[in-house]
Amino acid sequence: MKLTETHIQELYKFTRKHFVEHYDVQTELVDHLANDIEEIWIENPKLTFEKARDISFKKFGVFGFMNVVEAKHKQLAKKYNNVIWTFMKEWFSIPKTLISATIFLFFYTLMSLNISEDYLSILLLFIAIIDFFLIHQLIKKSKNRFKEKGKKYLLEDIIYRAGAVSSFLVFSNIFNLTLFLRHSNAVFMKIFVSCLITLAILYSYITLFVIPEKGEKLLKATYPEYRFTKSK
Repeated sequence: MKLTETHIQELYKFTRKHFVEHYDVQTELVDHLANDIEEIWIENPKLTFEKARDISFKKFGVFGFMNVVEAKHKQLAKKYNNVIWTFMKEWFSIPKTLISATIFLFFYTLMSLNISEDYLSILLLFIAIIDFFLIHQLIKKSKNRFKEKGKKYLLEDIIYRAGAVSSFLVFSNIFNLTLFLRHSNAVFMKIFVSCLITLAILYSYITLFVIPEKGEKLLKATYPEYRFTKSK
């Protein structure tokens, strides 16, 4: 006995009901459930679809689909982090290293002028405001993409949402860097703070601009069917 298209659609609804919101994870689970249900029917063909489905679902254990979702998230988060690292390395190779060095020297020179840390905090606040605005735009773009596609992919969510959140966390804590200068005005401390600010700026630029710009390519490489998706 084979599953019908109606059964497949019911399995998609079933995964959504059990808090699996991303279409790619839903599809993996639906494929697994479908194969398992057909094997259950071979052994006991008199079972209803719902009964066979529930038997298959119980095999996932007490936490249901949670472990599968978590494992998939870790897998794609690792892929996303590798992409970030790849782009970060580019900023420390010629010619982009000149831009990185310029950012570093700007903040180091600013701190070497022995001006009040308050002025540095104001500058960082201005940069943070710009960063928060860009984060808002990226999240808005994510919502528009979901409305357009009608489906949400896990990697897409990581690119457009987790990237924005991580950038927010970086810049929401960047003001703590000025505390180092209040306790020490040594050259080493200025170099340390300048390096951290430079890395924070590069990280935000990569997560808010570079990766989202290449997001479509990354998504199509990960999900061959991505271009053709329609709402289920």
